[in-house]
Amino acid sequence: MTLEAIRYSRGKLSILDQLLLPMQTQYIEVNNTNDGWQAIKKMQVRGAPAIAIVGCLSLAVELLKTDFTSTEELGNFISERLDYLVTARPTAVNMASSAKQFQQRISTLLKKGDLNVEDFKKTVVSEIEEMLEADVRDNHALAKYGATDIMERCPHNKFTVLTHCNTGSLATAGYGTALGVIRALHENGDLDHAYCTETRPYNQGARLTAYELVYEKIPATLICDSMAAMLMERKKISAVVVGADRVAANGDTANKIGTYQLAISAKYHNVLFYVACPTSSYDASKETGKNIIIEERPAQELTKIQNIPIAAPGIDCWNPAFDVTPAELITGGIITEHGVFKPSELQHKLKPFINK
Repeated sequence: MTLEAIRYSRGKLSILDQLLLPMQTQYIEVNNTNDGWQAIKKMQVRGAPAIAIVGCLSLAVELLKTDFTSTEELGNFISERLDYLVTARPTAVNMASSAKQFQQRISTLLKKGDLNVEDFKKTVVSEIEEMLEADVRDNHALAKYGATDIMERCPHNKFTVLTHCNTGSLATAGYGTALGVIRALHENGDLDHAYCTETRPYNQGARLTAYELVYEKIPATLICDSMAAMLMERKKISAVVVGADRVAANGDTANKIGTYQLAISAKYHNVLFYVACPTSSYDASKETGKNIIIEERPAQELTKIQNIPIAAPGIDCWNPAFDVTPAELITGGIITEHGVFKPSELQHKLKPFINK
């Protein structure tokens, strides 16, 4: 049984507080979009798919607790709240894509004008709730495609995979993207070993991915970020599989800081490098990775761990939360719920599924 990071029943939402992991397993209630925004901003919930799901579910909870005098008032409220949620973390595209999708849907419903306030509200809430099941379904499909591609292309009987940051049940509605690929290999009996980076400065690998791997009893080893090149040189690494918070039209991908250097090392050591992400992370409006806004986080994330100072007082810090991996370094391909594609063919292959 995979971890349950998001607990939802109509009108009630709670999330596993990822700031407390792995030492404490504690759920916090999310009662409205202000709570949702704070949870996303503070990284109590993180991972591009989970950010969008929790953000939208926080809106669903708030809608059910709020009275409106007209569908126009309700529609305006939904649109304003969605715009607000997008501002919590700008690099991950999933929240912005979901906001745009629901705002278009609201506009359509208002033009039809055949729903009263309560039916309008129930329709929007039901469609938000469908995001949970859809994400799990997409993750299973993505993981199967990724595992199959690795087995077909890597010259090993069993496979050793390196991953970065956290892309499992804690980052999604369930199962995971890059970690889902590892999970699928393990379930098939085809995984020899998994390696995860600690993912400084926020340690999502050491705190969260390691937690999931231990929980799932997947054979795994934790390494420091700075050990990755030596790992590829000394061990038989079949593939590197990472997630993505946004994918540009040309296949450049923004992901957790440290991903770019892994791609460079993988290229040098002839290790296949894959990016695993749902179609919702694809952003055709960004021509290349240079157009992606990179979030910068507070300096204290570098200088302190659990509020304990680890750096010289007064030192300046630069703390970008993400970097961009150029498409040409993604040698394995981009794994989606519709298949595994070369970065150069992504725009054509995904076009039928965008805003379907």
